[in-house]
Order: sequence, then structure tokens, then C-alpha cells
Amino acid sequence: MRSLILILTLLFALLFMPVAHAEDALEWYTKAQNAATVGDYSTAITYYDRALELDNNYASAYAGRAAALNRVGKYTEAVTSAESALAIKSMDPVALNARALGLYSLKRYEEAAAAYDNLFLVEQNRKEAYCNQAYAYLILNKTDAAIVAYDRCTKLDPQNIDSWNNKGLVLMQAKNYEGALQAYNRATEITIKNATIWNNKGLVLMALERPQDALQCFNKALGIDPGYTEAQKNKADAMGRQQSFTIAGTVTPTVTISRIGTFFTTVAPSAMPTTVTTQEPAVTGTMPAATTKPVAKKTTYATVSPVTVLGALIGAAGIAAMIRRTIK
Repeated sequence: MRSLILILTLLFALLFMPVAHAEDALEWYTKAQNAATVGDYSTAITYYDRALELDNNYASAYAGRAAALNRVGKYTEAVTSAESALAIKSMDPVALNARALGLYSLKRYEEAAAAYDNLFLVEQNRKEAYCNQAYAYLILNKTDAAIVAYDRCTKLDPQNIDSWNNKGLVLMQAKNYEGALQAYNRATEITIKNATIWNNKGLVLMALERPQDALQCFNKALGIDPGYTEAQKNKADAMGRQQSFTIAGTVTPTVTISRIGTFFTTVAPSAMPTTVTTQEPAVTGTMPAATTKPVAKKTTYATVSPVTVLGALIGAAGIAAMIRRTIK
């Protein structure tokens, strides 16, 4: 009888004991986090799944699983898991970032850009988020928005060579060539071994009508990658412009002949009868105009010798003597 009572008591305790699912779910979540920290994302996903089996309302587990799924390239599943987390906790930063990254990786750039804006409401210092959003805007041809995002990206991640390159591209789209040149100058400070950077910098210099400097950049690109077809074509273009001394947007020079040779000038020669013509040093592109200075006219006098003066005095004395004799 006592045994029966003890058994019934144990069964009653088991049936009505509080379920420890929340605690078990936390343990699996913690294991998942530890696995993700060391880069074992597949194991982490398995542990997140176990936590969610025990607690299907666990927002952090959904968010962590979304981040891990992105790491293994399962972007569609990552977006779904992130949205499940956000349905429970709408401003979870891990879920917001995981959703934006998943959309970005799926090349759903319009949605990704908007998703990053939602992330920035709760987290403003995630550098890769600004860089990804900037690239999305670049692909979408939203130039102004891309420039703003790349400014933030390069400020937070100043060593990101790809972002400096892309920032230069978007500034070129906006025809801000000086700004683009600054971006490529910064990029070449980070590395001098990137052929794409040198090629793009050369294109900016061509737009700034500096073909000689551009030619140096194309040569550096080809020094890194001799088979770079685009750089070869751009080099030929730069050489052609340099040799013709005519760049789009500048005045085509006319030819004037002077005693010291042929040179280019963009103004008509002076019509003054007496001039001295000088030529300033030539520069690549439009040549400087010749300068002319009139020579002032001077009054001249013949030189008088002492013999001439003595003869004049004797003649004057003779004339005076004749006049006296006549008067007498």
C-alpha cells in the first residue's frame, strides 16, 4: 500500500511539474552562439533549430539562425528566419541586419536598401551595412543616395579598397571628377597593386583633360596586368589625345609664324609695325598665346666732332671781319 501511494505521488509530481522548455532552449541557443563565434555555422544552425523546437517564440534564436544561414549562403532561408524574428521583436538589430544582408545577397537591391534604412534606426555604426547599401544604390543608379552612403562607408571603413573604387565610380557618374580623383588618390595610397584602380584613375584624369597623367596610370595598370584589354584601349586613346594637343572642350589652337619658329596661339598676332615677339614654354594641351611688346620710338642726333666746331668758329670770325670793313 505504501509503495502504491509513493508511485502515485511521483506520477502526480511528474505530471504537474513546471516544464523547463525556456531553460533548455536557452542552453541550445548558447551552444549555437558559441559555435557561430568560432565559425562553425552548420553546427550553429542545428543548435538554433533545437532551441526553436523547444521555444518557437524565441526571437533571438530566429535572428541568430538567420545570420548563420547567410554565412553558409542560404539567403532565402535567412530572410525567412529574420522575418520570423522581426514578427516577434520588430527592432532586433541582428534580425534587421540579417534580413538586409540576405536581400542584398539575393540582388534584391531595392528591398535591401530599404532594409538597411530600418537597421540604421537602431544601429548606426555597422560599416559593412553602409557599404552594401551604397553599392545597392550604385546599381540602382541612385547617385545622390549612393554618394551619401559611400561617404559613411569610407569614413567607418577607410581601408576598404573596393568602396573607394566604387565611390570614385559614383562620383564620376555625378560628373564630380575632382571628387572622384580624390577617391582614387586615397585608393592608391592603400594599394599600388590594383590594376582596376589605376585604370579608373586614368579615366578620371582623361575627363579632367590631363592625358599625360592619365597615360601614366594606364601604364601602371598594364604593368600589373599586361592583358588588361580596357587599359590597353584607354592608353591608346590617351596617347592620341596627347599627340594632337586637342582635348574635348578646349579651344582648337591656330598657327602663327614668327622669326623664332612655329608655335600655337589662341589669339590673333598684333598688327603693330614694330614689335618684339617672345614665346612662353609650351605645355601639353592648349598652348599659351604669344606675348607682344611695342618698342617706343626715339629721336636721334648725329655725333659732332671738335674739328667741325673749330671750323665753324673760324668761318664766323671771317664773316664778322668782312662786315666791319664794309661798314668803314
